[in-house]
Formats: sequence, C-alpha cells, structure tokens
Amino acid sequence: MTTATAPDSNTLKQLNLELTRLLLLGVASLIIAALLLSQVWQPVNAIQWLLQSMAFWLFIYFQARHRLPLNKPGQSDSLYGDLGWANRLTLLRACLIAATGGFLFQDWPAGPLLAWLPGTVYFFGAILDRVDGYVARKTNHSSLFGNDLDMVSDALGLAIASLLAWGYGQVHWTYLLFGAAYYIFHGGLLWRQHCKLPVYPLPPAMHRRAWAGFQMGFLVVALWPWFFPPTTTLASFAFMLPALIGFAIDWLFVSGRLAPDGPFMNRAMLPLISFSAAVIQPLMRLTIVVLLAVSLQQSGFQPGWFMTAGFIVAPTMIVLGIAGRAACLAMIGLLATYYAQIDSGSVEAMLFCLIVWVMLLGTGRFSLWQPDQQWLHRYDGA
Repeated sequence: MTTATAPDSNTLKQLNLELTRLLLLGVASLIIAALLLSQVWQPVNAIQWLLQSMAFWLFIYFQARHRLPLNKPGQSDSLYGDLGWANRLTLLRACLIAATGGFLFQDWPAGPLLAWLPGTVYFFGAILDRVDGYVARKTNHSSLFGNDLDMVSDALGLAIASLLAWGYGQVHWTYLLFGAAYYIFHGGLLWRQHCKLPVYPLPPAMHRRAWAGFQMGFLVVALWPWFFPPTTTLASFAFMLPALIGFAIDWLFVSGRLAPDGPFMNRAMLPLISFSAAVIQPLMRLTIVVLLAVSLQQSGFQPGWFMTAGFIVAPTMIVLGIAGRAACLAMIGLLATYYAQIDSGSVEAMLFCLIVWVMLLGTGRFSLWQPDQQWLHRYDGA
C-alpha cells in the first residue's frame, strides 16, 4: 500500500470530518425516529429498534471510513475534496437500511399504518439505489469509494430485508441463502486469498445490477401487508433460483474454473445464452399464455372487468414481446390478487415462476418492442 502524499493526507482528514458529521446526523435522526416510534409502538420495541439500527449504522460508518482513500475516480487519481452529493445519498440510503434492520427479531408492527413502516423504509432506500448513481454521473463525481459503498449497502440491505421477510413468515427459509450469498461469496474470496490461491477478475454483466433491483422490489412488496403466503413464498423461490445460479457462475469465474474467453465459454455458455434468447425465452412466453388459459379454465373463478382486461392485455404484451418485462410485472400483481381468490396448484406455481423468470431474463428474440430492456441496461445520467 502506497503512502499518501501530504495533500492527500489533509484531504483524508477533511473527508473523515465530513463522514463523522454525517455519522452524528444519522445518530440524531435515529434517536428522533425512536422517540416518535415510542409514541405509536411499545417503548420496549422502540428501544430495541434504536439499538439495532445504531449497530447497523455504525457498521456502515466503519465500512465507509475504511474506504475513504478510494474517494477518487481511479486508483492513480487524486482524492476528491469532499464526499459529494451522490455518496451522501448513498449514506442516506444506508441509514434507511439500518433503520429497516431495527425491525429485526420483533413481531410485525400491528396497526393500519405501522404495519407498512418496515417495507416503506426499505422502499425509500431501494429508490435511492437508482438515484445515487445518476447524481454521481450528473455531478461528475463518480468514485471507487461510491462504487464500493453502494455494493456494501446493497448487500446489507438485501440480507436485512430477506431476514426480516422470513421473520414475518413471508418467505421460505431457503430465501435466506440469497440474503447471505454476497457474504458467502466474498468469504470464499478471502479464503482463496488466505490459501494463496488466485482470484480472477469478474467479467462485467449488467444483469447483476438489474436482478438486484428486482430482488429489492420483491422484498419491498413482501414487507408490505399486501400479499401473503403462499403467493410470497412461491415468489421468493422464483426470484431466488436464478440469482443463486448467477452467484454460482460468478464463483466459477473468480476461481478460474471458467474464463470469459475460454473454450468452455465459447463452446457451451455463449451458445446456451444465444439458444435461450432465440428459443427458450420465446417458448416461455407462449407457455405463459397456455398455462394462464388452463388456470382460468380450471379455477372457475370469474374475475371482475379490470382483472379480465389485465389478463387479456398483459399476456398479449408478453407473447408479442411489447415491453415484456413491464407486462410481467403487471401480471405478477394480477396473479397475486387472483391467487387470493382460488386454491392454487402446480399449474399456477409453474405459471408464476415462468413470469418471474421472463421478467428477470427478458423476452428474448422475436420481441416487437423492448424499451424496458434498454432502461434496465443503461446507467441513468451517463
């Protein structure tokens, strides 16, 4: 590790002071929030919420402080003189994630408004995940520090939200594997470094960012008193499976078992990806329409005019590939409402999983219009 120059040392002191001020601002905000919570929740619950939130907030602070020397565009560049608005927004998001963690190991708050609070706090944190990167690019303040802090916040948020959703009985315990996947993955990297084994760079892939966003969206809904098992349990499996497969493939890359330009990648993986886009994903779109027709016929349920219109428009958009991801999202909401009215079985389970997987993977070839695909795979503000 190179020794910091005198100007960089002075800048680091200034950055430490700014980070400390933000730490104290976050502490004060959590204390005020706990006082407000104690007025509508049991005081003992509010105290537990405060202690847990503080612990997570301090964890974020020490993670950020450790990474302050990375507050620059590249390794060979000079440090920025301040954290910048993008990193401040990321720290605000981290504080909201810490506040979400305060609800862990407690019963779901009761009441028409209080029950929505855990999911709503996490929701605003998830929204800021898209905003901070946009601000960084618009203010020309992108940094290695911001990139690292963003990943730390994402991982902590997904771990907290998945554990909270499991605690509320909204997801199966196996979904916790996804919440812990980031830490297991990086623990494996540390183990390889400790054993003097090589660690290879992970090739860039936009789907990681998009899938993390979808997981956040699912967890927001799971933490709202809107949908309940078996719908949320089924959704957790559908969202979890592709993500865990993605982590497993990434491990093959970093451990050297799979090379981006290696023979296995060229002979097997790339043709498989092309085959999926050309055959599997379009076939999944057709199967969705067939399974939906079978489900509606078997259930005998007569949906209202609004749901009927949705069951006509959304599948048509999916099968034609017209904003298919957005149509899948609408279908998930329709099916979750529909499943509350019927006894769902294997047909409904397969239908729901296929819709989630098309939303994650995309509609593939023979799609007429994919603006949602372009939006997911771009950096706002770039």
